[in-house]
Amino acid sequence: MRFWLILLAAACSVQAEKYPGKQGAFHGFALFDFQRDGVACKIVTPKKAADGKPWIWRARFWGHQPQLDLALLQLGWHVAYCEVGNLFGSPKAVARWDGFYKYVTTTHGFHSRPALEGMSRGGLIIYNWAKTNPAKVGCIYGDAPVCDIKSWPGGKGKGKGHGPTWQRCLAIYGLTEKEASAFAGNPVDGLAPLAKAGVPLIHVVGDADPVVPVAENTAILESRYQKLGGQIKVIHKPGVGHHPHSLKDPAPLVKFILNAHVRGEN
Repeated sequence: MRFWLILLAAACSVQAEKYPGKQGAFHGFALFDFQRDGVACKIVTPKKAADGKPWIWRARFWGHQPQLDLALLQLGWHVAYCEVGNLFGSPKAVARWDGFYKYVTTTHGFHSRPALEGMSRGGLIIYNWAKTNPAKVGCIYGDAPVCDIKSWPGGKGKGKGHGPTWQRCLAIYGLTEKEASAFAGNPVDGLAPLAKAGVPLIHVVGDADPVVPVAENTAILESRYQKLGGQIKVIHKPGVGHHPHSLKDPAPLVKFILNAHVRGEN
């Protein structure tokens, strides 16, 4: 009898497991806000977790155009966030994400291969982290993603750029203007590990984007990834600028992510 009571207590303790921080709400789902080493983090939990605890890892612009996140929550996925917005995908940002990944996969049993979601400058961290950790990525979804710091915030092509942000970016990377012109640590560079690992990519872009021009970012990455034998799909929005992000109906994105997850399980 005592043995069964111990098992029951253990089961109850697992069921009662709480995520750290303050609990709030995210469109009807439980949201947990907490900090790890002084860094803002978030986890949103589904009503019932899907087998294996799949999750989508959002980079930057928390809560903006959440329709994809909400659709996946409805399907039992978790949504997670770890703030690295002003680190521009630098090694410091990658190290911060390494720590968060280890935490959610070991402490909370999250799936070993999340879907990565990056809007605008979020493209920098999702690609730079993925290239360092190709075996830990289910798929990548970039939305008007920055794929080259020279384009944004540098503004060295046809894009608008942003001078003060460019200077912060250079400082984070420890680069001079001259060194930045030859910098090869952008998402458009070094894609071979992702292609070799078979990581599928999907981008959504506005063809009239004046901030992150397609020709300087997604088009280059798409061409290089295809030459490496990688799978990439690009959804174009004719006449659309940098905003609005995402798709009104996220069904094509959901289908892509679920298919990638199933392939990763086989």
